[in-house]
Amino acid sequence: MQTVLFFAQTGESGESQELSDKLLTEITANKVLQAVMTVAIAYGSFWLIQATTDWISERVPRRFRLAIKQALPFWKALILLISLSYLLNLFLNLSEGNLFALTGTIAVALGFAFKDYASSVIAGLIALFEAPYRMGDRIQIADHYGEVVGYGLRGIQIQTPDDNVVTVPHNKTWTEAISNANTGHLEAQVATSFYFAHHADAEKIISILYQAAYSSKYTQLKLPIVVVMEEQYWGTQFKLRCYPMDARDEFIYKTDLIRRAKQAFARHDLPYPEFARMADSEGGIGSGQLPN
Repeated sequence: MQTVLFFAQTGESGESQELSDKLLTEITANKVLQAVMTVAIAYGSFWLIQATTDWISERVPRRFRLAIKQALPFWKALILLISLSYLLNLFLNLSEGNLFALTGTIAVALGFAFKDYASSVIAGLIALFEAPYRMGDRIQIADHYGEVVGYGLRGIQIQTPDDNVVTVPHNKTWTEAISNANTGHLEAQVATSFYFAHHADAEKIISILYQAAYSSKYTQLKLPIVVVMEEQYWGTQFKLRCYPMDARDEFIYKTDLIRRAKQAFARHDLPYPEFARMADSEGGIGSGQLPN
């Protein structure tokens, strides 16, 4: 019985060695040099495409900027696919049987050793086709909001309003809700809230808000401009919804709208709600916090 088991183990070991010999080609100094050059060329190509895309997108007419930037992930994926194919063909004998064996080995290795990384890579590939975010989109994932300025193999880079760059792994798309303000378009809606006492002249306020939007140099006049009202127990909330010509100008645009509106409000002496008194009498808004 022991003799049979020994021969069985010897046979399995021999088959594994034979499979390994068939799978791997002869490794030479020339092949190693080619592999190093391939990796260097791939990284150089990534850098060149990123730099070229950024340079061209900032110099073409504004309406073409996002279209150019959104092509970047596909070029990176193409370079990566070509490089991996060349390296695998260089060191491996990719026959049909060996390909199945290699696929299984890689799947097991990734499943145990690089589970999170593999999950991010797969999520990134899926995101290329489902497009929950693209280059140039203004998105919010968890507590992070800003413009997508980088799209890598493992994650995306978001530039926040404070000029910080936050890297978010692609696998966050499995568990986190993604809010996209412009979904590939140049414009994104900006909602600006204003607060007044109940007895304030609503018609005058609405007229001022429309004038502020129409007179701003940032406003995209081809898209709707709307003012909505909502009654609160402390006063009336007015929300101006309109679009800048470029989503990048979101906060400059919002500041311009508020500046123009406040100047007109001051001229007409429009009353604001008395939050401190309301906080004392109602005890429900603390130090005078406003709703969104």
